[in-house]
Amino acid sequence: MSHRIQTTFLLSLAVLIVSARSVASQSPVFGRWDLTAAQGDDRWPMWLELRAGPSGRLQPRGGHALPLIGVLVQGNKVSFTVPTDEPTPTGQEFTAMANGDTLTGVITDRAGARITVTGKRAPSLVRARSAEWGQPIDLLAGGLSGWHVRTPGAKNGWTFLNGELTNAPPSIDLITGRTFTDFRLHLEVNVPKGGNSGIYLRGRYEIQVQDDFGKAPGNRLMGGIYGQVQPMSLPAKRAGEWQTFDITLIGRRVTVALNGVTIIDNVEIPGITGGALDSDEGAPGPLMLQGDHSGVRYRNIRITAAK
Repeated sequence: MSHRIQTTFLLSLAVLIVSARSVASQSPVFGRWDLTAAQGDDRWPMWLELRAGPSGRLQPRGGHALPLIGVLVQGNKVSFTVPTDEPTPTGQEFTAMANGDTLTGVITDRAGARITVTGKRAPSLVRARSAEWGQPIDLLAGGLSGWHVRTPGAKNGWTFLNGELTNAPPSIDLITGRTFTDFRLHLEVNVPKGGNSGIYLRGRYEIQVQDDFGKAPGNRLMGGIYGQVQPMSLPAKRAGEWQTFDITLIGRRVTVALNGVTIIDNVEIPGITGGALDSDEGAPGPLMLQGDHSGVRYRNIRITAAK
């Protein structure tokens, strides 16, 4: 091969590589997706983030968002191995196709079982103006009358006495009948030794409630947005002491103060967390208290909604 031909070949190859990378970087599959998975009569929310590279994260039904493995993007199609925290791989493969602001796909395993996945592009939730606040609402003014359990007929370990909402396992999550969009929330919580609960904002974003006194901050420890946002510090008290949360959620930006210390300051929540009620991030949602892990006590739950 002559020097001129070799140079022309290398230049052409470089153009092809750059063009391929450019097409990949512009693929309509990139972005954040609010997903719903279905298998038979069972349906549950998931969340997917895909970035150029390609790389990304998947929020499965439970647990926390996990980095993707073996991502392949071809035009408007994407495929990858479903990640897991467990030592043994899931053996599941996710394949999907984007069409504008919708995503449709399937999760299959080695045995041929299929989970259908449908989704829509996650909204930005950027607000055009500053929030104006209404009057505080005492969510425990009527005791348990304004709340219901997550699954009708399931074991309900929640009781209300002397201003305290107490959960005794076995139990289930407790949900407000009212829904909210942007709000300020104040509550106090008492976590027993080894205790574990959670505060779900709009029923989608869990603030972890856990016995984490003396630990370094983490996104799956007290005050973190579970698997999504890590606090700057962790001023947790000892188990059995009352602790205060003051939380502001505007769009998908959250500020969290724990025991009077701001630990998350106006940070974007990328997407839903494990155990969410749904993935419809643009819709109002309830407050949900996690009750399926351990005993816990709450009091002075007050919410101030944006007008």
